[in-house]
Amino acid sequence: MALMTIGIAWTLPNTVLGLLAGAAGLAFGAHARFERRDRALVFHRWPWGPGGAMTLGNVILHTGDSLDSPCMTYAHRAGLVEEPSVALGDHERAHVYQYMVLGPLFLPLYLLCGGISVRNRFERAADRYAHTGRGWWPWPA
Repeated sequence: MALMTIGIAWTLPNTVLGLLAGAAGLAFGAHARFERRDRALVFHRWPWGPGGAMTLGNVILHTGDSLDSPCMTYAHRAGLVEEPSVALGDHERAHVYQYMVLGPLFLPLYLLCGGISVRNRFERAADRYAHTGRGWWPWPA
């Protein structure tokens, strides 16, 4: 529990960005709910973006109604593998864990690793975690 609290505090600057974005969405129909299993405050029906979800610290901005919805992995969308879909919430939970370890370093490292793409080790790790429940850390042990 102590490590969880430290992780939440360490990523607080990112979480504040998520809270500001989520609060802006409230005026346009979004609603918020704390989801314990995802370790995050989730803003559902967030009104901007192409669909899916985005994580900022301990906040998940989700354009739909449920994080239990299936989504394709980045590798599948790139045509690299024939994988079944994964649960969107499992993928985003991996990002929450990544943020809690890396704190304010997450966003610069994420962007340096390729941003939103199959090449990004953060996205590949989140897909791996969504498939197996393990392996959310983006660098091999």
